[in-house]
Amino acid sequence: MSSLLELENVTVDFSLGSALVAKLQGKPAPVLRAVDRVSLTVKKGESIGIVGESGCGKSTLAQVIVGLQEADQGCVRLEGQEIKVKRPGAVRRRIQMVFQDPGSSLNPRLTVEQTLTVLLKHYGTPDSAARRARCEELLSMVGLSESVLEVKPRSLSGGQRQRVAIARALAVEPDILIADEAVAALDVSVQASILALLNRLRRELDLTLVFISHDLAVVRQVCSRVAVIYLGRVVEDRPAEDLFDDPQHPYTRALMAAAPKLGVVKTAGSAALKGEAPSAMDRPSGCRFRSRCPASQPICAEVEPDLEGPAADQLAACHFAWSGTDPGQPQRVASSSR
Repeated sequence: MSSLLELENVTVDFSLGSALVAKLQGKPAPVLRAVDRVSLTVKKGESIGIVGESGCGKSTLAQVIVGLQEADQGCVRLEGQEIKVKRPGAVRRRIQMVFQDPGSSLNPRLTVEQTLTVLLKHYGTPDSAARRARCEELLSMVGLSESVLEVKPRSLSGGQRQRVAIARALAVEPDILIADEAVAALDVSVQASILALLNRLRRELDLTLVFISHDLAVVRQVCSRVAVIYLGRVVEDRPAEDLFDDPQHPYTRALMAAAPKLGVVKTAGSAALKGEAPSAMDRPSGCRFRSRCPASQPICAEVEPDLEGPAADQLAACHFAWSGTDPGQPQRVASSSR
C-alpha cells in the first residue's frame, strides 16, 4: 500500500482571552495547545484508529485533516502534495467526514433527498433523474430503503440518521472517510451495525478510514492500526493486533484496563486510569503522562520521551518501552526514530 495521507509535525494552538489585554499587561497571550507535533502516515486502504480521552486533541486533528481547522505549524499532504484549509473542490471531495451527532450535522429542514441532492448538484450531477438514481444507490449502500428519501431527520432513529450521514459523506466518492466518534451517541446494539457497515463499505469501496474514538474496544473492531493520543501528542502508534496483545505505553495499558469486559469485575488495584488529565495549559515537565503513571521514575520528569521503537511501525513514547526490565532499571533497546 502506498502512502495516501501524511501529517508532519501538525500543531494547533488556540488563543485564550484577549491578546490586547495581555499586551497591555506586558504578558504573552495565553495559548492552549490542542495538537502538539503530530506526525502520521496513512496508507491507501488502511483503517487507522485515533484514540484517547476526551479533550486530548483527536477531533481537532480530524478537523485539520478535513480542512475545517488550520494548523499553526506542520503540514498535511495528500499523495505527497501539501493541502491547506482553502483547498479546491477536487481535493475537498476526496476527504469527507462523518460527525458524532447526526441530529446536529443533518439539516432538520431538509428531506434526506434534499440533503444528498445539495452535494450532488454542487459536485456536478446536473440531471435530476441521475441525482435521484444516485440517492437511491447511496441509501442502498448504507442499508436504507428509498422511502427514506422523502422524510426529514426527525422521523428517523439515531442509527438511521447516522446511516444517512454516512451516505452523504460517500455521495462525492471520497478516498478518505473520517469518522469522528461516529458511534459514540448510539446504543450498543446500533453501534455494532454501524461498525459492520463501515467495515463493509471500506472493503467494497476501497476506502481509507480514519476512525476517531475514545473507546479502544470499538476501535479494535474496525482498525488495522491504532495511534494513541495523550494531551495532544501521539504516545503509541502500532498495528492493532500488536498493540492490543502487548501495549507498550502505560497510558495505552490504562485505557485497556478501563474498558469494560463481560464477566470481569474490576478490583481496587486495577491499572485503570487514575485522576484527571493535567490541563493542556500547564502540562507536566518531561513525560506528560508521568503525573498519572504508576511506574514514573525521576527521568520521566526530566526528559520527554521521543516516539520511537524497534521498527518503523512499532512506536511508543515511553522511556521504558520494550526494555523488558523494571522501570527503575531501564535498558533501552536499539531503536529507529520516527
